[in-house]
Amino acid sequence: MKCTHRLPCLVICLIFTINAIAQQALTPAIERLFNKVESDIISTAEAMPADKFNFSPEKLSLPNSNFKKVRSFAGQIMHLATDNILIWSAVTGDSVRADIQDVNGPATIKSKTEIIDYLKSSFAIGRKAVATLSTQNAMQELQYGWRKLPRLDLCFYALTHANEHYGQMAVYLRLCGIEPPATIKEKQQ
Repeated sequence: MKCTHRLPCLVICLIFTINAIAQQALTPAIERLFNKVESDIISTAEAMPADKFNFSPEKLSLPNSNFKKVRSFAGQIMHLATDNILIWSAVTGDSVRADIQDVNGPATIKSKTEIIDYLKSSFAIGRKAVATLSTQNAMQELQYGWRKLPRLDLCFYALTHANEHYGQMAVYLRLCGIEPPATIKEKQQ
């Protein structure tokens, strides 16, 4: 007797296998990027001495530069952490802290320790958000601000935005004579 069901069974098995592989590839790929961005930013924040946490390049009055009204180092971190909270909370569906009034974060957070704790808490929300990502929901539209964006777009937006601020933070460190920890780590490898 000839079995005519082998081909359809094979196709179904292949579909399930491909879907499982795709699912396994998406979240770990985002997690790898997330881990790198988080590590670079937190190590950079920790590398800046407390007495220079409010440093701004505006104070240097460099010729032919335009650093008027840029955020301080602490301001960069507060803004980054606040946007992390806003973006990642849109992905998780969690409510945002009541003390966040604008993109610069709670005015009550002032010291280096408080700012770094706030930053770390923003990445904890990010880790939770990344864990929700799957091939099935990656393109699910979520409310963010005044518009809807796919879950995957929000994840990439959060990571891109964070990395842009990491670049600024690294420059601030260098302007204070400090080599960014990520650069030191790369040199040692």
